[in-house]
Amino acid sequence: MFVLNGREVLGKSISKRVITSSFLGLLAIFAILHKEVCWLAVSLFTFIALYEFFYMVEKKGVRLFKPFGLTIGVLIPITVYFRFPVKEWVQFSFVILGLFILFLLELTKKETHQPILSISATVFGIIYISWCCSFLIRIRQLPEGAILLGFLLLVTKSSDIGAYLWGKKFGKTLFLERVSPKKSLEGAIGGLFTSVGAGLVFSVFVTSIRFLEKFLLILILAGISQLGDLFESLLKRDCQVKDSGKLLPGMGGVLDVIDSVIFTAPTFYLYLTMMR
Repeated sequence: MFVLNGREVLGKSISKRVITSSFLGLLAIFAILHKEVCWLAVSLFTFIALYEFFYMVEKKGVRLFKPFGLTIGVLIPITVYFRFPVKEWVQFSFVILGLFILFLLELTKKETHQPILSISATVFGIIYISWCCSFLIRIRQLPEGAILLGFLLLVTKSSDIGAYLWGKKFGKTLFLERVSPKKSLEGAIGGLFTSVGAGLVFSVFVTSIRFLEKFLLILILAGISQLGDLFESLLKRDCQVKDSGKLLPGMGGVLDVIDSVIFTAPTFYLYLTMMR
């Protein structure tokens, strides 16, 4: 009976994951095809993921500046989408102003409580989630942006899906157990192969990049994708939480879903605009 119940629970978990993945897949397709949907989806996911990050850090007893962080976090994708002409001196002024506001907010606290951690974690969350995710919008705005964004998401998420499925089926050798006790070396290798296979099939539509470049890009993005997942696992381990949230049935929180994209999006954009 115990085994049967275990299988039933596992089956329900997989069913929830399939339903959630299907919904997210459809949303991704709409975001790829329509710039407005891309901006709205990135802004919404950024807000939720940033909230989840702040919630995790607060479980460690760190008092953050959530209203300030969430406001700035949402403003970043908005400014990127509307392409506000911001010069370097204006950007520098905004950074200084933001730090000045955080310092003033810290002074308004009734008690002095870990000010370095409070300010550092708030700024880190904005950079880690909001700034990195904004590159999804930047990629969509490029020539052939829809194809390039689709290529990035397919390569990145194929790595996630492949690592999960191969790990479930063949996983025996633990991989960085101190970071994530369930990840296996077999899963990591399987994720890499899955990503390469899916990326090469879709790469026929990416005509602006040579084949050899695309192959190397797939390998790089697949590896960085797994690093992004491991880094978020490290954060959750430090905060002593299993998932970043419970919004997405079978998959945890929004940050659990976009953790790999957070690292691959800026990498891909910088390659497209600076390395070619």
